[in-house]
Amino acid sequence: MEMTNELTQVQQLRISPRLIQANHILEMSSLELQKAIQQETYQNPALEATEKTTCPTCGNVLVDTVCHHCLMLHPAPSPDQPVDSSEAYFDEPVWDGGATSGRDDDFDPLSLVATQMTLGERVLIDLEALLTEPKHLEIAAYLVGNLDDNGRLRCSVDEASAVLNATTTDVEYVLSLLQSLEPIGIGARDVQECLLIQVAYLEAQGVNPPYVREIITEYFDEMAEHKYQRIAQALKSPVEDITEACHFVRHQLNPFPAQQEGYRPRSAPSEIPRYVLPDVIISKNDDGQLVVDVVESKRFVLRINSQYQQLWNQVEASPTAISDEDREHVRHYISRAKMFMANLNQRRVTMQKIGAFLAEYQEEFLLHGIRYLKPLTRAQVAAATGMHESTVSRATAGKYVMIPQGQVIPFSDFFTAALNVKDIIKDLIDHESVPLTDQEIVTKLEEYGHRLARRTVAKYRDQLGILPSSLR
Repeated sequence: MEMTNELTQVQQLRISPRLIQANHILEMSSLELQKAIQQETYQNPALEATEKTTCPTCGNVLVDTVCHHCLMLHPAPSPDQPVDSSEAYFDEPVWDGGATSGRDDDFDPLSLVATQMTLGERVLIDLEALLTEPKHLEIAAYLVGNLDDNGRLRCSVDEASAVLNATTTDVEYVLSLLQSLEPIGIGARDVQECLLIQVAYLEAQGVNPPYVREIITEYFDEMAEHKYQRIAQALKSPVEDITEACHFVRHQLNPFPAQQEGYRPRSAPSEIPRYVLPDVIISKNDDGQLVVDVVESKRFVLRINSQYQQLWNQVEASPTAISDEDREHVRHYISRAKMFMANLNQRRVTMQKIGAFLAEYQEEFLLHGIRYLKPLTRAQVAAATGMHESTVSRATAGKYVMIPQGQVIPFSDFFTAALNVKDIIKDLIDHESVPLTDQEIVTKLEEYGHRLARRTVAKYRDQLGILPSSLR
């Protein structure tokens, strides 16, 4: 054994602060990015942001309150220039959020995220128009405030009377007016009452289907379990008539009146839509080609503060012109500002590449609907774009895309191959004449070229919020 000094070379993977910040910025959504820009400009005196007034239609900068892009109806050329991620890029003093794609839309895509009047607000306005006394208005506000997502009342008359110190007669009067409003069935306290309100409305319109009211009132559980023979024996009626009455309830009445039809089966409520800002917009241009636009903070222009830039120029020309402390201060904040702007540009380029690949690979899905969605993995995107799979995951996680139809969908939809199968299952159940079992759905899916196990169909059906055939 002996002690010697030897010089060896060892390769080690070290994560630089710049890479950490670049990954953090890449993970941000558009709203988070705007907050990060505001925070950075507040903390860094060498970085300043100028807010721009943008066109509400195309997103371009207004000149004297006029958008020349929309005025001339001619797309401004703005090619997507590659960004140099090396240290040499730090010589660029300005970042303007990236060039626009030159789209010439007839609508503002972001206008779809505007807040809309909720059903509760609309119902309260209609209800207040029927009331004059202040005590009734207070009751109306309380009852509407206790409507759930399905339009069902989640408080009793006695509870409302006790909370508001009102008589049960006044509460029942306001509740009766609430239940007379559209959508018919709103304000019911359970499914049974909701259906009876709709039956009463149909009867007032001259539609009086036989046995429907009796079945809902006295044999509601038997109807839900499809025990038509037992109901027919109790009512001393033909089974065919009872079956027809139960089918009328299923197809003509809606147990979830507050939900918009067409989004999900009426066997389960749909979720209230969440309005989100898209991070990427994929649209069609005048030639019918798909155009990808990365939505970033177009309201701001980031640049190095002129005073700090002058100080930096002095330091470069004569390092001894200012003290070491001041020189370090200027160098630190200018380097931090330029690194922040470089990472913002790198984020834009990364998302632009991913969006361009998705627009090309999933073109049929974007143009013709979810039935044409192709199986795709993030590893395939990474291989096609020359990125690491983790980079693709960061760039797509928690972000949204606006497709040409104007719908905003999460990035994850592009990587969920089961969406087209779920859409077929939903369509089969929505148009079934008799409830289809899971095994029957498996058979029908084979006609579309999809081979699935019965338990897989059951899992997808549960994820769609659809009840089994015995309860539909």
